[in-house]
Amino acid sequence: MARSIWNGTIAFGLMSVPVKLHTATESKTVSFREVHLDDGARIEHRRFCAKEDKEVPYKQVVKGYEIDDDTYVVLDKDEIAAAAGDGAHRIDVEHFVDVAEIDPIFFDRTYYLGAGKDGAGPYRLLRDALERTGRAGVGRFTFHDREYLTAVRARDGVLVLHTLRFADEIVPGSEIDVPRPGRGPGEREVKMAQRLVDTLHTTFRPEDYDDEYRAAVLAVIARKRKGEEIVPEDEPAADDSADLMAALEASLDGARKGGR
Repeated sequence: MARSIWNGTIAFGLMSVPVKLHTATESKTVSFREVHLDDGARIEHRRFCAKEDKEVPYKQVVKGYEIDDDTYVVLDKDEIAAAAGDGAHRIDVEHFVDVAEIDPIFFDRTYYLGAGKDGAGPYRLLRDALERTGRAGVGRFTFHDREYLTAVRARDGVLVLHTLRFADEIVPGSEIDVPRPGRGPGEREVKMAQRLVDTLHTTFRPEDYDDEYRAAVLAVIARKRKGEEIVPEDEPAADDSADLMAALEASLDGARKGGR
């Protein structure tokens, strides 16, 4: 069984549910290290004091909050932890909302919650209640010296915790520079686009989608290791001449031929 990375309780009303936090995802991204071009040796990043211009041992490195140019308030681990108060090991659920009401833009990371010591009964009770109502408990959670907005919901027989972004961390879409066409799409174009969406509609199955870029990078690495010369392919030039209707018709015809 995977080790827990945090132990605490979910608190709502007068209820307390002991839980253990587990990772629910793992990155499969291809990782690269920095190496010296001349001899292939690994590059090391060392900690240097900007004032004394010398390397500093890790044990002498602390965290400081800059309040002015080169002026810092230094806090040690205990002082930072004190900011969490008595909520350091508690997930405080403030409200219950319909899961569908949470816009995906707010989701950050996902964890599994297992039952903590002597918490099997309360755990099952909360899990079953959330599963039957389709709701999530929204509250606060302090983890790794940061407070998170969280949503706790039921999934596949277990409780899942999502860390959420706060509202002031979301960039409004109105701030994005979007080119405005001289005229909007016509009714015929909109209906054609709807037909294309309907033709490509299917049930979402995550297992149907593989990381093709990761596979391509690993293939390039294997080829380079064998001594092959890697030459990037030229990207096809964008065709700006086709009108919107023609592009929709070609896309719809391609989707039909593809059997989607």
